[in-house]
Amino acid sequence: MVPPTGDGGSPAPIDRSILEFLQTRLQATRQVSRATVTDTSGHLELHVVFAPSYYPAAVDEAQLTVRWYTNDDFKLHYREQHPDHAWECRWDRHPNPHNTRDHFHPPPTTPTPGQDASWPDDHRDVVALVLDEIEDRITALWSE
Repeated sequence: MVPPTGDGGSPAPIDRSILEFLQTRLQATRQVSRATVTDTSGHLELHVVFAPSYYPAAVDEAQLTVRWYTNDDFKLHYREQHPDHAWECRWDRHPNPHNTRDHFHPPPTTPTPGQDASWPDDHRDVVALVLDEIEDRITALWSE
């Protein structure tokens, strides 16, 4: 087993081409106001800000951060900022001491350990699954 990296990441390098592919696809949708590949704190990632019009006024901002590694490990972190709290969850695939390689850190606080899970192999399928779950969350927010 490959030892964990300690930062919730992978021992492999980031796959920039996948991040740029996802950036292009997501930026072309009306749901996304901005998708940018950034180097934040030494971590290359895709930072997605969702269009405010898709959310009720109670949500100040919603964003998704994506790290995809060359060995197909990943971390997709969804976060909503509300006036008085944050609501977040995370889909992960990476070696770690707290869960199986594929796991989910549930809302609203992404606790560790998370829940063991099983994710698709292809990055497009993983992102589609995550976007479907975010869409379910948006529907729930509008129902509140």
